[in-house]
Amino acid sequence: MKPVALLTRILAPAIALALASAGLHADDPFAPLRDAMVREIADMSSVTRDETGRAEFAAPVMAAMARVPRHRFVPPDEESYAYENRPLPIGYGQTISQPYIVALMTDLAQVGPGDVVLEIGTGSGYQAAILAELAQAVYTMEIIEPLAVQAGERLGRLGYAKVQARLGDGYHGWPEHGPYDAILVTAAASHVPPPLIAQLKAGGRMVIPVGAPFMIQYLLLIEKAGDGSLSTRQVLPVRFVPLVGGG
Repeated sequence: MKPVALLTRILAPAIALALASAGLHADDPFAPLRDAMVREIADMSSVTRDETGRAEFAAPVMAAMARVPRHRFVPPDEESYAYENRPLPIGYGQTISQPYIVALMTDLAQVGPGDVVLEIGTGSGYQAAILAELAQAVYTMEIIEPLAVQAGERLGRLGYAKVQARLGDGYHGWPEHGPYDAILVTAAASHVPPPLIAQLKAGGRMVIPVGAPFMIQYLLLIEKAGDGSLSTRQVLPVRFVPLVGGG
């Protein structure tokens, strides 16, 4: 076989993959930025492995981060920053969380295809969309009415039919659809709300930031055993907007 022909045969799969990728990126100009964001999350997960216990996040979580269009969940004037690894303002004193934190919380929750998940603090709907890529059903609550309305409309428009959003005080949860396999809270509480513990299924996992408003808080992973007992692990220092409402 001639050297040129041999080289062509060797390179053909790589060329085909590159062309396919280029075709996908032509349809979605944000795809390269999203890919870069996912790589940065992977790098950061390795750096924080001693604190989180996770050297790398589960492949389905990373695939979800690569699919969901974060630029559709931020205000138009923030769109060019959508794939930077940092929180962004979404109005009403609220933010869309840093992509690394979204991936970490999702990974800690270990959401699977048959799971029913509760999210407290819909915000723009981005975390709910990530969860919808993994779970059977997602119920999400937002106490700020304009954000609740906008997020519900946005999730519907983008085809996230697995997500049901409502306006309400997340401190008290959404008992009608519980108990939940996983509960994610995207705002910092001064303490873990007892109603959410009650709505967590045996064997379930809750991920919640706890601490004083606008100070360093800690991301907690709470697991409920079959007998109802709880184990709590402090994962990482974080800073979230405060959880509004509740007792």
